[in-house]
Amino acid sequence: MTRRQIRLIVYLAVLIPIAAVVYHHLLPSSLESFTTNLVDRLPPSETTAMTSQASRPCVIVVGGGLAGLSAAYSALRAGAPSVRLLERASKPGGNSIKASSGINGAPICFQQAAWPNLGPDETFWDDTVRSAGTRLSSQTTSQPAARAQRESLISVLTQRSADAINFLTDLGVDLTVVAQLGGHSHPRTHRGAGKTPPGAAIITTLLGKLKEAGGDRFELMTDCEVTRLLTDPTTSAVSSRGSGGSSVDHHPVTVTGVKYRSTKDGGNGGSGDGTSLHQLTGPVIFTTGGFGGDTHGLLARYRPDLDGMPSTNDPRPGTHDLLAAVGARLVDMDSVQIHPTGFVDPANPLVPVKFLAAEMLRGEGGILLHNGKRFVNELETRERVSNAIMALPGDGVEGASLRQWDIQLLLDPGAAEAAAGHMGFYLWKGLMKKQKVSELDATTKETLKEYASVVRGEKEDPFRRKAFGHWKLGVSDAGAIDEDAEVCVGRVTPIVHFTMGGAVFNEHAQVLSSELGEEQKPIQGLWAAGEITGGIHGDNRLGGSSLLECVVFGRIAGAEAADVAKRAYI
Repeated sequence: MTRRQIRLIVYLAVLIPIAAVVYHHLLPSSLESFTTNLVDRLPPSETTAMTSQASRPCVIVVGGGLAGLSAAYSALRAGAPSVRLLERASKPGGNSIKASSGINGAPICFQQAAWPNLGPDETFWDDTVRSAGTRLSSQTTSQPAARAQRESLISVLTQRSADAINFLTDLGVDLTVVAQLGGHSHPRTHRGAGKTPPGAAIITTLLGKLKEAGGDRFELMTDCEVTRLLTDPTTSAVSSRGSGGSSVDHHPVTVTGVKYRSTKDGGNGGSGDGTSLHQLTGPVIFTTGGFGGDTHGLLARYRPDLDGMPSTNDPRPGTHDLLAAVGARLVDMDSVQIHPTGFVDPANPLVPVKFLAAEMLRGEGGILLHNGKRFVNELETRERVSNAIMALPGDGVEGASLRQWDIQLLLDPGAAEAAAGHMGFYLWKGLMKKQKVSELDATTKETLKEYASVVRGEKEDPFRRKAFGHWKLGVSDAGAIDEDAEVCVGRVTPIVHFTMGGAVFNEHAQVLSSELGEEQKPIQGLWAAGEITGGIHGDNRLGGSSLLECVVFGRIAGAEAADVAKRAYI
């Protein structure tokens, strides 16, 4: 052995231990919490069962709607060792699977193909800012940093919208049909040409792709409800709810996993209520949705004035308090979207949970009538259309306590044909019916004549509607209304639909323990996406942006959490 080789061996013997010490001290504390203290933090009764999971942290996704599925798929694509998706319902999909109008995206080739006479779509960001209303605009001078944070989230949402559409179409989802919804200045809401609603088409496609990953990398765990977020015992947070959310007096905690209960294994966990308790360790992505169905809980806490309003949401408790318990700030919790058109089923008009009359029906040309007359621009924002309905004569009380109004949604043959994929279901359910024009009352007939003259361009719409979708009745044949033409009519009413408020988060989908506009304090190990978050939509969410935010921020959260899981596993 030469002297040079001997010197090299000595140098390596000295440098390698030094490098190991430096590397150890440079590791992020959140990763150390996953790898060095994880097993010690588990309850003694569960340590043995959880040891294998502790040594190989998985990405934990809580909630099986579109945001959760997008996060899970993104995490797997980013190289996460494994993903466990916990869904409290018996099936995945959440509210996302019921989405019927579509998903926003711009600029996209499908827009130009569907509307060749329109120029490029460069107004999505402007429309979203305008829709957010005073919650954003009032902060221009009073809280400029908070406004900047909101606008940054909107920028991520809108600038990544085209990529979201391309991502879904590359998976095989048909999104070639494009419509203009309320509050939009351009057609940009995409759906498929077939009969499957866009939410169901997207959910089923993503589920199929996730199952292809195999059970060793992806597991869908239904009937599993998260009851607590696990945290590093070396950090702590004491939270108390104020009018807007939680209050935390010190540094953010590190989330290390979840505790959950399951009803699938016969209650062999000693919880005493027929369920069993378990826990998982790893980075956590919260995608549990809003609280529109939490009538007697969060909805009553933040919007007691909405008592008695029907809803599109199945009854279920909100999960925002789980995030607040580890220090998450909540914002805009009193901002609840009242969708203007929920179907009133003639067979059961007083049922509190209703089918949504998709906004796309108005986008394709449908009009709203009260006593046979139009009263609003049907393509205004949901907030403004709902307010116009609720300002009509009458208090909206029906039955013992249900608040609903008597509004007719009418589609002519052109609009009905454009919405054929939806109309078949609505007609089959009895939510809409076909009537000949000759069977309509005199006031409604006169309204149709006046509206047709507006569509023909002979006069301005008194309600300033500019886009008329595929309305054809009375447009040709010298403006004559065909008495034998069939229109589709259904009764609709405003309904609780979406909650704009939620956890404060940033462009990386990290949940924050800081208020909007303050220096950002991410809660390590915790991300969120979808309706559980707040700060993007402000006063009003544009139709088509719910599915979009699920895809955009779900994918971001999945990639970020996967990076943490990979480094912890190494």
